[in-house]
Amino acid sequence: MNDLSRLAARLRTLPASCGPVRLIAVDGHAGSGKSTFAARLSAALDHAPVLHLDDLATHEELFAWNGRLREQVTGPLSRGESAHYAPYDWTARAFGPPRTLPPAPLVLIEGVGAGRRALRPALAHLLWMDLPATESWARGRRRDGPALSAFWDGWTAAESAHFSADPSRPWADALVRQLPVGYEWLEGTPATAGMNHSVTQRDHPTPPY
Repeated sequence: MNDLSRLAARLRTLPASCGPVRLIAVDGHAGSGKSTFAARLSAALDHAPVLHLDDLATHEELFAWNGRLREQVTGPLSRGESAHYAPYDWTARAFGPPRTLPPAPLVLIEGVGAGRRALRPALAHLLWMDLPATESWARGRRRDGPALSAFWDGWTAAESAHFSADPSRPWADALVRQLPVGYEWLEGTPATAGMNHSVTQRDHPTPPY
């Protein structure tokens, strides 16, 4: 069995949620392993397209990207059209050349706030990387180094404010936890979940950032 194949098989059976697309969100705190997990899940889904919300956020609008997401991504996908979005360059502090996101059967959206209230009606499934904020942020700071310490100070304050006003975890369809090898997930919301489902990966795990 391939890594995450059982979860991938389940996601393939879900009804479309955004036009012809099954939109799958991967949310969690910064540093919780969303990008790594989304890449592995994409591979298990025959390389389903992945939208990184870091491409829509900016220094000035860390979480105020609802309009760009609706106009550039979910709007076109809901009509069965390819989405075209301009990714933000965090070094140049400017938007770059447009990228295309096709209306594939499954599309992943990963990033902090992917399960936000405004986006949930368009989601077929919401996955939450279940690692506490303090652990996630510590991993993120180690990854980025002291040069980005000031950025992380601002980010953690903004993230805390966002999740205080618009939490995602209570609405998650599954909580994903990284193991020393592979992942496990708890089906259902925290209030209703009753069974652990574990997946063991065969390759050596990459750093969970």
